[in-house]
Amino acid sequence: MTDLHPLYPPIEPYETGMLDVGDGHSIYYERVGTPGGRPAVYVHGGPGGGCSPDDRRYFDPEAYDLLLFDQRGCGRSTPHAELEANTTWHLVADIERLRELVGAEKWLVFGGSWGSTLSLTYAETHPDRASALILRGIWTMTKPELDWYYQFGVSEMHPEKYEKLIAPLSAEERKDVLTAYHRILTGDDEEAKLEAAKRWSIWEGETITLRPPDDDFAAKFSDGHFALAFARIETHYFMNLGWLKDGQLMRDAGKLHGIPGAIVHGRYDMPCTAAGAWKLHKAWPEANFHLVEAAGHAVSEPGIRDALIRETDRFATT
Repeated sequence: MTDLHPLYPPIEPYETGMLDVGDGHSIYYERVGTPGGRPAVYVHGGPGGGCSPDDRRYFDPEAYDLLLFDQRGCGRSTPHAELEANTTWHLVADIERLRELVGAEKWLVFGGSWGSTLSLTYAETHPDRASALILRGIWTMTKPELDWYYQFGVSEMHPEKYEKLIAPLSAEERKDVLTAYHRILTGDDEEAKLEAAKRWSIWEGETITLRPPDDDFAAKFSDGHFALAFARIETHYFMNLGWLKDGQLMRDAGKLHGIPGAIVHGRYDMPCTAAGAWKLHKAWPEANFHLVEAAGHAVSEPGIRDALIRETDRFATT
């Protein structure tokens, strides 16, 4: 384990700001590293997860000029937990606005989990703007993937945690957990909404790591402010399958031809099965493929972290 690459040291942004993207939304962004370095963008997960200080540390600060941003409705972006004018296509347009803001003709796109979905959508829409693509925890926003995580699949691996998720639902509602939660989270009962948000968020926080989460990690997912945006935005996106056509991202993977990259996936990733990462690898063979043994979904897991940083180091000089 001592040979695994650690995170780069903590770093503070050299620039922060709020970008008005229209529709009443303003998104928070920050830039870290070396101005004029290799341009890159960090695309966080969720949807609705927001960025954290550790997300800055997967890139060599002497080599990269990295932009991180909180997607619409979450993190430090405003308005908080807002669903109006908040779709995948709004976010793709926001990434282009941010690229223009930094003045980069192309940039390296780095995304994990839902961030892999959004990064794929962006790169397939604007292949001429992605100089490279590093993806972790592949998720392509299909109904079978959602059913596996919220209906039947992970429920068999974590039955005691799944029982907590479905506890407030009636027998009929348990037949479609996603729809039931979406109804509560978009309803008018604020107390029920907050309780549902925490249950939804904690389910994810407790199942994305191979080992039990530490106290700080668990506290993040049980925090009401975080959970409300996370749960509302996730169910909003999932109910609409990300406004993507069925199988779109795999079907259009040919548009990635000529874009170098990497796919990093944990063997025991619960939310996002290894089968999805393997399918993307077959469709996009130009990317390095890392199926990390003894690893789950979380970006913080040692083997996942190591593979990601080795890839950002590789692209720092190519």
